[in-house]
Amino acid sequence: MRAESIRIAEEVQDALAEGRPVVALESSVLAQGLPYPHNVESTRACAAAIRAEGAVPAVTAVIAGVPCVGLSDSDIDALIAPENKALKVGARDFAVAVAGKRYGATTVAGTCTLADAVGIRLFATGGIGGVHREAELTFDISQDLPVIGKSRVAVVTAGAKAILDLPRTLEMLETLAVPVVGLGTNRFPAFYLNDSGLPLEHRADTPEQAAAILHARWDVLGETGGVIFANPIDEAKAADPALIERAIDAALRQAKEQGISGKATTPFLLSAVARETGGESMKANLALLEANAQQAARIAVAHASIHR
Repeated sequence: MRAESIRIAEEVQDALAEGRPVVALESSVLAQGLPYPHNVESTRACAAAIRAEGAVPAVTAVIAGVPCVGLSDSDIDALIAPENKALKVGARDFAVAVAGKRYGATTVAGTCTLADAVGIRLFATGGIGGVHREAELTFDISQDLPVIGKSRVAVVTAGAKAILDLPRTLEMLETLAVPVVGLGTNRFPAFYLNDSGLPLEHRADTPEQAAAILHARWDVLGETGGVIFANPIDEAKAADPALIERAIDAALRQAKEQGISGKATTPFLLSAVARETGGESMKANLALLEANAQQAARIAVAHASIHR
């Protein structure tokens, strides 16, 4: 994507020009991921966590047909307004949103596309998309994975969403040559849960170690692909594993019965899991979003210091 096609908020533009740390945030959580007012409160909490660590937050979206990096309060109000019917915008959807002058909430893939285009190297999200269960029948694999694979963006995430096939998601990331680095852990987290039971080959215990990996990948070696930093949810805030597994099984049955497929699958399943767990999964989701924003900001600060 051409950087000149993107509206960049003045604060974000100034920070990028001065080499100060910036962290991108998606907006799908605003329009599709969480109900009001939790969506707005979570985005504000993530932005505050990023600022507290000395970095600048940059929420991405398409506003009335214009790709944007850095949103005002009025932009967010317009994005979540029911009458504007915000699209879920991945990497493939920008042309449709721009041509139709639509509002669009960016997914992980959409956010990586915008962040890479303007030079933002850190992005905090909740959980990435991945290989869906029964993908051998449906071929349902999130575009998040190949887009991360080609974007010069580090994604701080609580693993992949627990509704997915996590072993196959890790296999796909290996195929795409995306390093998955545990932040203080040797195990892949599972979104609401801090341990999926799947081992990780790589680990970083400090923001400085994480930033050094990015510097080596992009600046020393000249590689262009992304990096995933897997940040497990705090054990005290994680959901109950048995409850989550039962809820996911119920949600998957509901999706099949109702014929839910494609990009509607993930928001449907997350909403169904939240209902089945009596809101416990949403509490974990809110906690991990803020924790990931904080970690991303710390890595962004450390990464920026390397280039000073």
